Amino acid sequence: MAQTALHDSLPDEAEAFTPRQQTVLECALKLLVEGGEKALTTAGLARSANCSKESLYKWFGDRDGLLAAVVSFQASKVHFASEGAATDAQTFRTHLTAFVRELLDVLTGETSLALNRLAIGQSNREEARLGRLLLLRGKYTISTRARALLEAGRFRGFLKFDDAEEAYQVLYGLAVRDQHIRQLLGDKPRSKDLDIDRQAHLAVDRFYRLFGAEAPYTGGGK
Repeated sequence: MAQTALHDSLPDEAEAFTPRQQTVLECALKLLVEGGEKALTTAGLARSANCSKESLYKWFGDRDGLLAAVVSFQASKVHFASEGAATDAQTFRTHLTAFVRELLDVLTGETSLALNRLAIGQSNREEARLGRLLLLRGKYTISTRARALLEAGRFRGFLKFDDAEEAYQVLYGLAVRDQHIRQLLGDKPRSKDLDIDRQAHLAVDRFYRLFGAEAPYTGGGK
């Protein structure tokens, strides 16, 4: 495939994919994780996903487009409730906890860990495409939507903070801690780190102690 320049613009949200395209992208993720970026070819993906190369070109364009779609698809596994869906404080807190739970589930999953290891291994190259895509279509996309969620909570009086980016970085740190970097380096997660539901509730509980608009909530942590 012809190579095209990566776009610097940040997509508003992860692309919507049809069920068939999702199946193909799952195959692409598997090829990428098992064999690295060189293993992700249209011919190999067409064989693995049992589809035509013409369909791949139609759906994703060139090879850079396919790689971008793979990263967007992985990031889209972190779901966000509609910003207008939380009309009361408890519903908003439930949505925020669900976001943290899915973020942890995706970040600590073998697919994301493998993608990040690949990107780190390529980071000293002049054109580190995978790392750049993971930032643009993964980390930055998720953080943009997370900030919007926090802003909605502040607008409705559920949270209080001065800077949404700073508040999100605190939430991220409380949720992820050093677990992600330890797993990237090959450390096995501790048993309590495998309880993602507990970890999400504990992170949100601590976040509310810092940024909650009302008295500290004590029922969420375990």
